[in-house]
Amino acid sequence: MRSLQGPVEDLASTALENKIAEQPALNNGHANGHANGHTNGTTTTTTLQPLDASKLTIRRADPTAREVPDEDTACSGNETICTDHMITVTWDASSGWSAPELKPYGPLSLMPTASVLHYATECFEGLKAYRGYDGKLRLFRPDCNARRMLMSTLRISLPGFDPAELEKLIMALVAVDGTKWLPKSRPGSYLYLRPAVIGTQPQLGVQAPKEALLFITASFMPRMDTPPGGMKLHTNPEDMVRAWVGGFGYAKVGANYGPSLLATVEARERGFTQILWLYGPEGYCTEAGASNFFVVWRSKEGRLELVTAPLDDKLILDGVTRRSVVELARERLAGELEVVERRYTIDEVLEADREGRLVEAFAAGTAFFICPVSQIRHRDTDVHIPMGKGEIGQYTAKIKGWISDIMYGNEQHPWGVVVDEQ
Repeated sequence: MRSLQGPVEDLASTALENKIAEQPALNNGHANGHANGHTNGTTTTTTLQPLDASKLTIRRADPTAREVPDEDTACSGNETICTDHMITVTWDASSGWSAPELKPYGPLSLMPTASVLHYATECFEGLKAYRGYDGKLRLFRPDCNARRMLMSTLRISLPGFDPAELEKLIMALVAVDGTKWLPKSRPGSYLYLRPAVIGTQPQLGVQAPKEALLFITASFMPRMDTPPGGMKLHTNPEDMVRAWVGGFGYAKVGANYGPSLLATVEARERGFTQILWLYGPEGYCTEAGASNFFVVWRSKEGRLELVTAPLDDKLILDGVTRRSVVELARERLAGELEVVERRYTIDEVLEADREGRLVEAFAAGTAFFICPVSQIRHRDTDVHIPMGKGEIGQYTAKIKGWISDIMYGNEQHPWGVVVDEQ
């Protein structure tokens, strides 16, 4: 029986730490057959097959069967329009990962008793492929998404893998479908990429699944970063939270999102875009909908600060866009403003507004990209946030421009990973 490293009372965090320790890819190494298998808490000497992108088989769809719609048409219906192909890889506890398949996009087959349908054994990622103004096809920091997805799978007892292999599979799908679905005639366009892992074992019972499926799709997604008048946020009701310390807010699992929809729908019926999720009796600001939240204000001492919630309590998602905002602001705005990652409350935001210290605010994430926030409604109080000339604040615009330039090739940067098209 495997000995647990860590206090016995911290079962969840100890179990996660042990799973991470078994992943050389997260410890300056590369996954192998022993390490990237899924042991369900027991020691095994069986050599399991690792996730291996070099074994990818390709079965192409008829390239003339479907035409590429324009962006507005593709995003106007009630169904997400995906590209010609998808990638699937199965896993089971006795043998490990199968050979990945790139094949025509289509339905998945699941038994009604599949684990994912009953116990929320599901996680996913979201990133985009961009057609640059220089004609090249790029991904933005896909290594960050691949590593985060591994963290998410381990948190909900799904099988581990080498993140570098997942990154290769994502690149392979974009390489095949990118030329047709992101043609060079549409610079500045993008596709949304959705890798996911689900538990597929067809057995009822609360247990770690012994079968799983990894799949990757590419699709259209509407642009949400420029809503008329900016994003308007309504704080969550007092009897509802999105995530909590000791929970799984830092993992990108479906269970984080479904329960939030009730309050989100109510907020939208009141004319707001998203919920500003507060935490605890103190009312700590955490996330704006499913995006990270930033505020620019002057401190009481007069310092200009870019403030966002911290990651150390594992309450919020370690967003790739968030990480990029923090890193670029520290690098390119040093001496002009200070980046502060700390807990801060809605009362601090209200106080800054009353005292005229509130400069601007924005949400940051893959779907909304960097979206200016113009209003916050908290209980019976409205905060109207400056937006420059009524469109976007000065610092929001700077940071958004820098990241956009990297994504679309206007700036050559290591974060913009070029895809070799087929």
